[in-house]
Amino acid sequence: MVELKTDASIDAMHAAGRVVGRTLTAVRQAARVGVSLLELDEIAREVLREAGASSPFLGYRPSFAPTPFPAVICASVNDAIVHGIPTRYRLRDGDLLSVDCGAELDGWAGDSAVSFVVGRPRPSDLRLVDTAERALAAGIEAAVPGNRIGDIAHAVGSVCRTAGYGIPQGFGGHGVGRRMHEDPEVPNEGRPGRGLPLRPGMVLAIEPMLIASGRDHYYEADDGWTLRTTDGSRAAHAEHTVAVTESGPRVLTAREAL
Repeated sequence: MVELKTDASIDAMHAAGRVVGRTLTAVRQAARVGVSLLELDEIAREVLREAGASSPFLGYRPSFAPTPFPAVICASVNDAIVHGIPTRYRLRDGDLLSVDCGAELDGWAGDSAVSFVVGRPRPSDLRLVDTAERALAAGIEAAVPGNRIGDIAHAVGSVCRTAGYGIPQGFGGHGVGRRMHEDPEVPNEGRPGRGLPLRPGMVLAIEPMLIASGRDHYYEADDGWTLRTTDGSRAAHAEHTVAVTESGPRVLTAREAL
């Protein structure tokens, strides 16, 4: 069931979203060559603590997972698409890092992700990250009353496919509210004019995931969480929590520009 949020509820979700934005900004600023993924997770934990927020990631265990998630961020490096568990791995020059983070504040959740290169970037990685952001922007632009879920999916998928990138099938966005994952599902590819109508008060996480090789295949790593590209190619992930309103899409997890 899809819950329509009131204006007051969306304002409360914006407060949670601001915490997510601050957390991702702090992690990105700290992500340098030689810094470990566990150190980045600790930085995220501190931002959440200071804000009086909790993590919807920590201890999360969906049906597919063999164990509860042990961290407050997902840190996915290079060929990892999403759900990377922070480890002692230390970032290297040229690593492509995707960081996904959530926050719960006063009973409401926010969810967002960003990808970036540590150190000296490959031009191909910059194109991949830029395309993920453009696909996210296209999906957000389509999140207006009168459109349907398929219009968001088509907008996201069209940007990805036109650029020649793959899209991992079966993974995409979702509703957000009292919980991090709610109805409806928001695919990253679809047909315009199809699916659930968008109504004011719907709050959605829109999250393109791109595979550089153009292939869609992936596998689950031994940790039971991390999804990796089958061919070893790099991946990028971008996400915002967005409210559908009468006056247009409202991004609830905006980050400060770096």
